[in-house]
Amino acid sequence: MGALPEHVKIYLSAPHECPYLPSETASSLIIDPNMSVDRDALTFFTVNGFRRSGDVIYRPHCAQCNACVSVRIPINEFHPNRSQKRTIRRNRDLRIEAGPARYDDAHFELYLRYQRSRHPDSEMCDPDPEQYRRFLVNDRHETWFYEMHDGPDLAAVAVCDRLNDGLSAIYTFFAPDQAERSLGTFAILHQVEVARKLGLEFVYLGYWIGECHKMSYKTNFKPIQGLVNGTWQQIEQSREQRSS
Repeated sequence: MGALPEHVKIYLSAPHECPYLPSETASSLIIDPNMSVDRDALTFFTVNGFRRSGDVIYRPHCAQCNACVSVRIPINEFHPNRSQKRTIRRNRDLRIEAGPARYDDAHFELYLRYQRSRHPDSEMCDPDPEQYRRFLVNDRHETWFYEMHDGPDLAAVAVCDRLNDGLSAIYTFFAPDQAERSLGTFAILHQVEVARKLGLEFVYLGYWIGECHKMSYKTNFKPIQGLVNGTWQQIEQSREQRSS
């Protein structure tokens, strides 16, 4: 933790409609996209509440709202609950392969199927592979893809960045017809296990918003830490109830 280095240029985005709380107007602090960001820098930004999306490293900076809370799972304190243990057992038959970020037609086809099922009206549901490349296939950072195969079929792809102290879960997309597997939850549990084997301390999950149902799954991974008032601290149940 600490102040951002003086040489880092930071820009403030124009106000726009919040994608999570429609009644709010959002804006973000954005790190200069021309800055060279190595693992040390990306770790520093992540620990200080920033998030990477493609080449953009940003942190919410809204005038009237502070609902976005950066959250992370402390690996040594986390133990899966009964439901998560069932998810692990349910997916034991998957074959998982890890590799550096790359473009693959099978990945892109699954990504489009996922977007058309989950976010059909989103700008992410774009058949142009360049949009997908800009979002997930990024050679500026140490990004890894975890492919999950159900026999010969690609069931899911989990994308994460390797940091000095943990893994940053960037995005997961999966086969819409395999909802019973809870592949989104399984992808996080797998990244927790990978981080544990690598001797890392955390899995960063991006932002949690108590009032946003789409974000509520993140606090199922207990204990969960949130960056509140500049300090990483455990998010208590009372705070979750007030925010939901």
